[in-house]
Amino acid sequence: MSIFPKISLRPDVTDHLKSVFLNKELLATVGLQEAECRFQKLLTCLSQPPSYTCVRASTHLAPLEEIRHKLGEELKKQQMCSPSAEEVSLQILPHPRIPDVLLLPVKGPRLVKQLSSEVVVGAQCGTAVLRGAHVFAPGIVASPKYMKAGDVVSVFSDLEGKCTRGALSFQGKRVFVGNGVAEMDRSSIFCTDETVRGIGVRMTEPLYQSPSFDGVLPRLVFLQNLPSVVVGHVLGPRPGERILDMCAAPGGKTCHIAALMGDQGEVVALDRIRNKIDRIRQNAQMLDLRCIKVHCFNSTQAVSSDPAQEAEGPPFPPESFDRVLLDAPCSSLGQRPNIASTYSLKEICSYQPLQRKLLHAAVRLLKKGGVLVYSTCTVTLAENEEQVAWALDAFPCLTLQPQEPHIGAEGMLGAGLSPEQLRLLQRFSPELSWNQTDSTTPLPCRADTDTIGFFIAKFLKN
Repeated sequence: MSIFPKISLRPDVTDHLKSVFLNKELLATVGLQEAECRFQKLLTCLSQPPSYTCVRASTHLAPLEEIRHKLGEELKKQQMCSPSAEEVSLQILPHPRIPDVLLLPVKGPRLVKQLSSEVVVGAQCGTAVLRGAHVFAPGIVASPKYMKAGDVVSVFSDLEGKCTRGALSFQGKRVFVGNGVAEMDRSSIFCTDETVRGIGVRMTEPLYQSPSFDGVLPRLVFLQNLPSVVVGHVLGPRPGERILDMCAAPGGKTCHIAALMGDQGEVVALDRIRNKIDRIRQNAQMLDLRCIKVHCFNSTQAVSSDPAQEAEGPPFPPESFDRVLLDAPCSSLGQRPNIASTYSLKEICSYQPLQRKLLHAAVRLLKKGGVLVYSTCTVTLAENEEQVAWALDAFPCLTLQPQEPHIGAEGMLGAGLSPEQLRLLQRFSPELSWNQTDSTTPLPCRADTDTIGFFIAKFLKN
């Protein structure tokens, strides 16, 4: 069910995406009407949250069933401590094919009455609320003049980032995301020289009801979109291997790889942003994963010009790794819910050259007989299937490989790839099943299609 408008994009970005989804190859196969329908469904579903929350369980620390039981107990305590919040169904289901995933249904959209007292939050904060989070104070951009802790307020998300911080109200383009109780006075949020932290509004009637995971079993459960969990399994890490995660922040996939290896071997995690590196180290320590080595480094420069170099850190000699994950920086146009994107067309088109530089480095760093997995959380051809076609042409040593598990759709037409090559790719395309399943469909049956937009390619270096 759609309650939000279609994702708000700049007009030239919409036109660009339309040309992608109405490309000649696709039109020749499915026809104009079907292609146009898919594109409109994409714009609609991107602004709506998935119908479930996906949790990756730390099965290297405890069995899945034990984690499932502990999670249920923790969420029951959360309900008992929040008597003002409506009771949420505590159904927690294992994924039928992925052994370390738990699924929790999201209830919504719900009928929630809007109130006269209004708080406005940034688009990123609004998105987090739609996925079950409370409103943290830094995300608040406007509130009533005399707002006090304990006031009941309606929360709106600013779609275009035009609300001035500290405003008393805002009547621009916005959407309602639910009601909550203020945890802070207005003065504590806006009239202070100190960095504001903590919950600003505790959501009691969100439009989409799902448990808050803030502080819940941090060692045993990790919020992660289903396709992002699939990536780790597709990579297929084995104990004793040396594996490179080229763009590792925030570290969810890094830790997953180390866990799948049983913490035996070495996982090298690179990212160019220092504070993100520190977060990866903290997560690895919390999860008792000692095989992770983290470095602040630009992965495009990760190949050493000295093949005899034996330093532990980057740059590395060619053919240093058994497997490489390149979860590439991308335009992120597959993320859900995404009510609005302010990206310019120039920004969206800027990722392809960077991704190719990273692919160059990845292929050089990979051993012969090694596996390279390339993934993005976007829906464009240029960053997905076109990159595969380019890589196969630029690096004759690469061949596409089957993926396991393969629960998404095949690759999209438009990049000149053969039907056999497209079947080896995995594209998560929520628009293909949008409005074809409803909340009465069993959750495990709809989980694989009601995802973010995501892409995975698996290569073998011959």
